[in-house]
Amino acid sequence: MSFSEGDSALLAALLAAGLLLLAASQLVRIPYPILLVLGGVGIGFVPGAPTVQLSPDLVLVAVLPPLLYGGAFFTSLRELRANVRPIGMLAIGLVLTTMLAVAAVAHEVIPGLAWPQAFVLGALVSPTDPTAASAIAVRLGLPRRLIALIEGESLVNDGTALVAYRFAVAAVVTGAFSLPRATGDFALNVVGGIAVGLAVGYVIRQLRRRLDNPPVEITIALLSGYFGYLPAQALGVSGVLAAVTVGIYMGLNTPELTNAQTRLQGQAVWEIVFLLLNGLLFALVGLQLPSILDALSGHSTAEVIGYAALVSAVVIGARFVWIFPMAYIERLASRRFREEDLAPSWGAKTILAWSGMRGAVSLAAALALPLTTDAGGAFPNRNLIIFLTFGVIVITVVVQGLTLPGLIRVLRLEDDGLAEKEEAKARIYAAQAALERLSELEDEDWVREDTAERMRGLYGFRQDRFRARFDPDGDGTIEDRSQAYQRLRRELLDAERRAVEDLRRQRRIDDDVARRVVRDLDLEDARLEL
Repeated sequence: MSFSEGDSALLAALLAAGLLLLAASQLVRIPYPILLVLGGVGIGFVPGAPTVQLSPDLVLVAVLPPLLYGGAFFTSLRELRANVRPIGMLAIGLVLTTMLAVAAVAHEVIPGLAWPQAFVLGALVSPTDPTAASAIAVRLGLPRRLIALIEGESLVNDGTALVAYRFAVAAVVTGAFSLPRATGDFALNVVGGIAVGLAVGYVIRQLRRRLDNPPVEITIALLSGYFGYLPAQALGVSGVLAAVTVGIYMGLNTPELTNAQTRLQGQAVWEIVFLLLNGLLFALVGLQLPSILDALSGHSTAEVIGYAALVSAVVIGARFVWIFPMAYIERLASRRFREEDLAPSWGAKTILAWSGMRGAVSLAAALALPLTTDAGGAFPNRNLIIFLTFGVIVITVVVQGLTLPGLIRVLRLEDDGLAEKEEAKARIYAAQAALERLSELEDEDWVREDTAERMRGLYGFRQDRFRARFDPDGDGTIEDRSQAYQRLRRELLDAERRAVEDLRRQRRIDDDVARRVVRDLDLEDARLEL
């Protein structure tokens, strides 16, 4: 494989375009998935852009495990447990309903799309992606329960949709389908995938317990999704559920296995990984769009765009039709009729229904469709299915993503403040624990009296500051004092950083030394809100 000067220039231009899109998303305050989708549409039509055709299995195996593991790892288990019933209704009932609705409409409307292929399409567009919706929800301050539903649904429905996708693809490839056998295989896939995930998670936990090396630990974390996914696939059970299970298990146990440095570095690494994988997926589909459109020569451009719009309408409509009646049924099923146990308001239900954007998981699974069947023929309507999946992603992410902020403002949903109150509670209890430990240590020879008093004053002020947040009649004096102190401290830290940078520029200290000192100053800066 040769790489000419023209290829180098084209690659540089594509990378620059991606960088500009990411920078633009920050300037216009639009979640980056929206601009990545638009960039993916345009990238394939850049003059001279190469046509890329990767092995379908490579796309699925390379991209999906870390996305699934990372999403599960950062999920709040408490919110998942607290909302298990509504999340289950969304992640299982809504996924299957969407798949059936899309399959029925697509089979009826699109000529030549047989039932097995229609079910493949339905499975592909049934799971949601919370990235854009969560970013908007957090920025605009939606109630925490609503955010938890959006994120929890996405975590669980990936497993449901991709297991259904696996059976639908098998029906197309083999040309045979048995409902009783599929039901038994489904149960085996679910139980087996979870079992493999728990076993792999336990092994990884025992290994990381014996390590104290941040780069090695972060590398293991990045590979943990593969460690769950690949053995499960080899055993013929759900690799998706295995990767998700490992992520949940390690998310629960990682705090006891890592130090502060590993956690700080790991958080930054995962943010970059998510960004790169999403960008890679949309770039890949963009580079394949021209060849996909060429293969759809039997359909006019207006036809395929119309089909994509129709499937998107079914996806969005099925979500509205499901959420409003199911919220009422959930209310009837609740045994305790307190406000927090009931379904959210109609405004919250509307936001939840409008937040069903599709994204990276659907795209990765679409690109992973087999090229051929067991009989040796081409996978029927493969290019059409990929195009329609990408069309649904474009329509839901761009249309819903751009209109969601306005809808939130119109419905006047506001943050319930629970996260801030719980954070203040955690700060108070943490400070109390530090004071109790200080009382135990102050008689030690190495603890100086003046140091102990300074620490006691620091933690006492911290408790007073966060207790004041629970006082509705407070005058804000303590918070004003804290903000003034933090402003002064940041001015001094900036002066320290400038001094270190001057020494580096004058070559009086090494670059590595400068980075270590600045990192410590940055950590002090980050701790100021504490």
